[in-house]
Amino acid sequence: MKHIGTIIDNALKEFRVASDSEMTRIWDLWDDAVGDTIAQNAKPGAFKKDVLLVHVSNSTWMHHLRFLKQQMMDDINRALGQNLVKEIKFKIASLHS
Repeated sequence: MKHIGTIIDNALKEFRVASDSEMTRIWDLWDDAVGDTIAQNAKPGAFKKDVLLVHVSNSTWMHHLRFLKQQMMDDINRALGQNLVKEIKFKIASLHS
């Protein structure tokens, strides 16, 4: 049996460019990169090329995070070890699966 993460990684490598595969690491490093308070109110939702869509718990947090957007990009890119996120867009959405 193979771990589902291995299967997904292999599929992504086959169908996505290398930078997209690297972007999937955001889900693993999110909490450490943005801190506990933000992580409780915002989660990575999706990405397309160099744009990260972040799901936010409510409009107050969306407004707050707009002021922190550049710092969040810097922190995420630092955690990724490369400058992959060039833009963040926020969307109010459920944070629970």
